[in-house]
Amino acid sequence: MTGKMGSETLLIITPFVPAQAWISDLRKKVPGIKIHVHPTKMYAEEIPKAVPAELWEKATALYTWKAFPPLELAPNLQYVQLHSAGANQILGLPLFEKTDIVFSTSNGVHPPQISEWVFASFLGFQHHFHEHLQNQKERNWVDPDSDEDVEDAVGLRVGILGYGAVGRQVARVAKAFGMDVHAYTLHERPTPESRRDDGFTEPGLGDPAGEFPSKWFYGKEQLDDFLGSDLDLLVITLPATPATANMIGHDQFFILSKKKTFISNVGRGSVIDTEALIAALDSNQIRGAALDVTEPEPLPADSKLWGYKNVFITPHCAGNSNHFNERTFKILTYNLERRSKGQPVVNQVDRSLGY
Repeated sequence: MTGKMGSETLLIITPFVPAQAWISDLRKKVPGIKIHVHPTKMYAEEIPKAVPAELWEKATALYTWKAFPPLELAPNLQYVQLHSAGANQILGLPLFEKTDIVFSTSNGVHPPQISEWVFASFLGFQHHFHEHLQNQKERNWVDPDSDEDVEDAVGLRVGILGYGAVGRQVARVAKAFGMDVHAYTLHERPTPESRRDDGFTEPGLGDPAGEFPSKWFYGKEQLDDFLGSDLDLLVITLPATPATANMIGHDQFFILSKKKTFISNVGRGSVIDTEALIAALDSNQIRGAALDVTEPEPLPADSKLWGYKNVFITPHCAGNSNHFNERTFKILTYNLERRSKGQPVVNQVDRSLGY
């Protein structure tokens, strides 16, 4: 169901208040829209008490992060725009499971900063920044033993496990470094049209046409072939679902040991079997890892992962950016414009997949 011109009532209940300039611009692009802003506290999972019941009854569109109304409170709700790029918080939610309300993620807000994180950590590893920083702390000038102690990125191959918005921007940056790109997707994408991406993409970013990968893999049956395709860098961008849980385990690390692949996980920690990762590090099956996500989170202080010199860990913050909220409101505007024209919104959550 899509909105009709002049009939949209938008309720915003995230911790992030939109700028007045954005509200004015939205009113120009979607004439007649009624906008109500009721901020929540950060991470709040309860709806604000200040929102009157009659407003919930009129609301046709909701912008939220973790706070959702009971099913019966919002009878006219048609579209929910999530502040997050993931959709874990709506799984099992009656508003999602028991209605045909369209839920849309903010997929597309993370690609610039996460791709920067991927290559900052990988190139920092390749250029031995960890050792140089330690020497700097010790005020110790240490000349490398050889001018060939760094393997630059030209000609290396990156495998992107999950070729969505983030993966496509990783591919764009990789190509700029002179790298080859292999892509892995859940479903087969055999034609140029099937490789296109219709989600939100900032102009000039990503790979909307799906042109960068030299080779595509898909499905459970091709996972090992993908991992065994001589990857120097494996970038994981997958969400947490039953299908992705422990997707990278002992057998997969054995395959990756052929090239001693560097692992970069910016998806969800549950995609990697943590014990298998530790075993792979202990046996030098991989050259190292950069982990923005772990299983569990927060990573316990006694986890062995903290102690490896070839492991870089950050607290699930690779997606942080001073442009995050700006981009989420761009997606909201774009989708509200589409609804006003009778068009479907982008970034819709697939109920059968859970993302």
